[in-house]
Amino acid sequence: MADKVNVFWFRRDLRLDDNVGFFKALHGKFPVVPLFIFDSEILDELPKDDARVTFIYDSLQAMRETLQENGSSLAMFHGKPIAIFEQLVKDFDIQNVITNHDYEVYAQERDKEVKSLLAEKEIGFYTYKDQVIFEKQQIVKDDGTPYVVYTPFKNKWKAAFKPSEHLKMHDTIEHMDALIQDSNLPNLSLSNIGFTSSDIKVPTYVVTPTLINEYEATRNFPAIDGTSHLGSHLRFGTVSIRRMMEKAIAQQNETFMNELIWREFFMQILWHFPKTQQNAFRSKYDRIKWRNNEVEFEKWKKGETGYLLVDAGMRELNTTGHMHNRVRMLVASFLCKHLLIDWRWGEAYFAEKLLDYEQSSNVGNWQWAAGSGVDAAPYFRIFNPMTQVEKFDKGKMYIKKWVPEFETQKYPEKMVDHKEARERCLRTYKEALA
Repeated sequence: MADKVNVFWFRRDLRLDDNVGFFKALHGKFPVVPLFIFDSEILDELPKDDARVTFIYDSLQAMRETLQENGSSLAMFHGKPIAIFEQLVKDFDIQNVITNHDYEVYAQERDKEVKSLLAEKEIGFYTYKDQVIFEKQQIVKDDGTPYVVYTPFKNKWKAAFKPSEHLKMHDTIEHMDALIQDSNLPNLSLSNIGFTSSDIKVPTYVVTPTLINEYEATRNFPAIDGTSHLGSHLRFGTVSIRRMMEKAIAQQNETFMNELIWREFFMQILWHFPKTQQNAFRSKYDRIKWRNNEVEFEKWKKGETGYLLVDAGMRELNTTGHMHNRVRMLVASFLCKHLLIDWRWGEAYFAEKLLDYEQSSNVGNWQWAAGSGVDAAPYFRIFNPMTQVEKFDKGKMYIKKWVPEFETQKYPEKMVDHKEARERCLRTYKEALA
């Protein structure tokens, strides 16, 4: 029988640096086999040129090269995680599997199944907090119930936060000698998993002191590249949340820090209220009689609504996999309120297209736009797509980039009248919520 080993399973933590679970694994008693599984349960639902899969693959290959420089490698597999582990326990004398927590509903069910299999083989399964500063029950009300309003959650978060404790870094570089000395662990190509390389690339994140300090002033204007592009990197864990929070604190920038806390707020909402991935947090909102007109939905998706900022946002999304956050709020509100199309349709389209798609934030923000979620906009707040242009793209620089034909005959007429759509929305919501 081969030597006893521990396995470290990379998932949403695609980095070697400051990775809590990986650090713990390297401090165990047995050599560590680094592992990544391309989960067919997830991949089978995706387009075959999905840019996020290319990004994951490229990130893994970079990690693999670093590991090989240390005499080891990264074992890569494709399939259902439970089936992969059934084979791994035959191929290796595994003592423990170590990984980091994942909070999404599917991930919890997957981990429960794997843990059960390993327990039958008397193999330990240990998970650690890595992708957030606070998780699960750590920031709750005094009576132990979860916060459902952001501001008191944020205040409690900040009161509990201790940089010396919560920003402790986990240096793995000095401990690479704990890895299994095998540079030929199984590798995969993109074609092995049924994918092709995407032309859309995940942008490099920019978290400079200048960007952080100008964030408050520039973040609402889509024509200015004032966003960090950090979302994808936090989603897949190519950066450490502790290092990003450290940068925000170093610049004493509350706004940037608050955005990172919003992410944790939505993650704990999904963890406490898993029903919200499909059902309204405020259940009476599930009584809304959505129109769900498929022709209108297609126009919205293509950016052919006749409303400039809505169309610019959708075209940016379709072309780049990104959409400015201010514009995301407008296009979501337009779909739910002007067109009376179910927020779940929009959430699913964003899930397909967004490079920085994170289920908790996407569901949370779509329910916010529809009025059905925690701390949501009141249902009678309906963005005016014309005044939004005046406020946030007055010079039409963003619009000119994505809707170059906007002053020509080629640009479509407005698909709905704002005033009529607003009144229709108010009537529909009132009837449902009465």
